[in-house]
Formats: sequence, structure tokens, C-alpha cells
Amino acid sequence: MAAKKSPRKGSLQYWPRKRAEKFLPSVNWNAIKSSSKHLKGFLCYKAGMTSLVVLDNTPNSMTKGKKIVIPATILECPTMKILSLRLYKDGKVAKEILAESLDKELKRKIKLPKAKKHSIGEVKSEDYEDARILVYSQAKKTGLKKTPDISEIGLTGSIEEKINFAKEHMNKEISVVDFFQKGQLVDLRGLTKGKGLVGPVKRFGITLKQHKSEKGQRRPGSLGPWHPPRVTFRTPLAGQLGMFTRVIYNNKIVFVGKPNENDKRLKNIKNYGNITNDFIMVQGSVQGPAKRQLLITSPLRETKKQKKKIYEVIEQ
Repeated sequence: MAAKKSPRKGSLQYWPRKRAEKFLPSVNWNAIKSSSKHLKGFLCYKAGMTSLVVLDNTPNSMTKGKKIVIPATILECPTMKILSLRLYKDGKVAKEILAESLDKELKRKIKLPKAKKHSIGEVKSEDYEDARILVYSQAKKTGLKKTPDISEIGLTGSIEEKINFAKEHMNKEISVVDFFQKGQLVDLRGLTKGKGLVGPVKRFGITLKQHKSEKGQRRPGSLGPWHPPRVTFRTPLAGQLGMFTRVIYNNKIVFVGKPNENDKRLKNIKNYGNITNDFIMVQGSVQGPAKRQLLITSPLRETKKQKKKIYEVIEQ
């Protein structure tokens, strides 16, 4: 029997190992080259997981033409509204134009200015390099909470097309159904489950010591050498685990639509409740507990293996 191998999970790619400062991470929208309509991202809330019976139409698949069961995550996506249009020049925000009518719930999140400084009709596209929109989710429609989540979303097209999109949708509700389609790949960005203070065995994957060891089994054998006379940051110690910003790449959208009264999968979801708004189902699991706010974005880099999958949901 081969020896068990379990390398410690102490990658310095993620450092320091502490709780994230905010729930919704910042995104490098310039790196995402999207082929979707206008919007590069959307705000959503994780409801839970379910099993889907699908017909596998993937070419060259061993189960082509057969019914298979796949795990899927349900993401509720209430409509969003534009809070402001941000105009960039030299990599910085040169001007920000607020929407005319804003929801009262925004006062719970930000301090709203009394006077309007600029009008979107005065904007000249040749004066700026890029334009993005600051959006807020209508979380009150989900029944989870009243305070909306706010995030910056990138747009596709030329600078003129971006400004025109903001003009057209400035005081309107934006639905996920209009921008993301079934079969598309998406990335999901957000925080993992918080687990609090955790020991080095679970946190870094170090091996348990022998059962006769002194001073504990679930700890490192040595904290380091005499010199340097200090404990280095590479030593696996107890600390925070979870509530980390992570990205799940290339999730396949299996279904996009509006809730159906006859669909039992959308009712009485554990720790969540009922789905009452537009929703998305993606194949596989997603980071975070139920009710966690997430940011759906167009894929940073598509993979052929995920892109070629074709699933047809069979209604039960």
C-alpha cells in the first residue's frame, strides 16, 4: 500500500489568513473580456443546493443521450438598480453621477448627498477612458434583509455604448434574465464559510503526531530553530479559518428563469426559505453559507472541458 501523502495547505498565495474586510470583493473588470450583453456581472444570494435530472448532450461524452443526476447550486438574483455612473480617466474616478431617484433603503448603507452636482446628459465620451456603474441589489424583495448590497460592475463595448447603457437603465430595474443565458460559463466571487479559531491540523493540514507524544498531538513538533530566535510566519499555528475571499472559476449555468409555483425545489429551502425572484442554477457547489451575497461575473478564462458541456434539465 502506498504511503499517504497530505502536503500542508500553507500556500503563501493567501496571506495574511484573516477575515476579509468586506463581503463583496473588488474585481479587475479590465481583465475580464466578456461576450455577453453590456453587463459583466450581477449580484446574487446563495439559497442552497439541489439535485437535477438532466439529459447529457455533451459531444463525445460517455453518458451522451442518457439521463444523469448532477449537483446544482440555486442563486437568487433580485433585480438591481443603478446608484451612479463612474467615469474614469488615467485609471482614477474623474466624475461620478448619481441617479435621480434612489430607494430609501440606501440610507441604511450610505450617506446620500442632498444636491445633485452633475447631469448624465452633460457627459462627453471623448473626455474619459472608461465608464462603469455602481449598482445596488433590491434585497428587500428576497425577504432576507432590507439593507441593499452595493458593488461596482464593469460594462462591455465602447465608451459611448457604456454611457448610453447607463442613460437607458438609470432609473430602471435590471434583471439577470436579460444578461446571462443558459449554458454560459460564469465565475463566482465571494466569502467562504467562517469557522473562527481553528487549530493547525485543520487549518494547514499538518499530520497528527504519534499518540504517545508529549505536549499534544494536534500541534507542530517544533516551532522552529534557536536562531533566528523567534517564531517565523511559516510555522503552522492556530488562527482564523474561513471568511476568506475566493473565486470559483468556470461554473456552468444549467438553468436561468423565473420561479414556478409547481417547482418544489424552490420552496422551503433549508436556512433560506422560498425563491420569489429570478434565479440561476449552476452546476456544482459554491462558496459560502445560505444567504451569502455573491458576485456573478463573466469568466476570466474559459476552459474547453467546461464550455463543451451541454445539459438539458428534465422537469420533474
